[in-house]
Amino acid sequence: MSRRRRVIHKEEKSDARYASPVVARLIGTIMQSGQRSLAERVVYSAIEESRQNSEAVDPLETLNKAVENVRPRLETKSRRVGGATYQVPMEVAPARGTALALRWIVTYAQARKGSFRKALANELKEAALGQGNAVKKRDDTHKMAQANRAFAHFRF
Repeated sequence: MSRRRRVIHKEEKSDARYASPVVARLIGTIMQSGQRSLAERVVYSAIEESRQNSEAVDPLETLNKAVENVRPRLETKSRRVGGATYQVPMEVAPARGTALALRWIVTYAQARKGSFRKALANELKEAALGQGNAVKKRDDTHKMAQANRAFAHFRF
């Protein structure tokens, strides 16, 4: 019998301005110490700034494109088999892929110098174009999974 419990999936909440669950998750990823209004202000202004100088009509088009470009399809997980640890490539569930994409975008935006709002806007803009650090992280994750596909038979 499995030691893990069944996962209870909560209903996805959406944000106030765009009624989008992706924006709500981005706000939650950025939020620190419960300061939701500050996180909302930063996210909304970064979304508006990221779509400047583009022909996007929908305000969320840049954000959705960025998340889609950064979302990984494969990742490696450590499996211990017979005293050795193998990096086993596994497919990423859609919810986890979105969470990883948002986390990588926020992490690399925080690593940039200057204002976080501008850094987040630039990271979203670059990710939507298929460039930037978060897209590079996704490519590195895929390369690691490809390099270890010989251990795919340890998946269970």
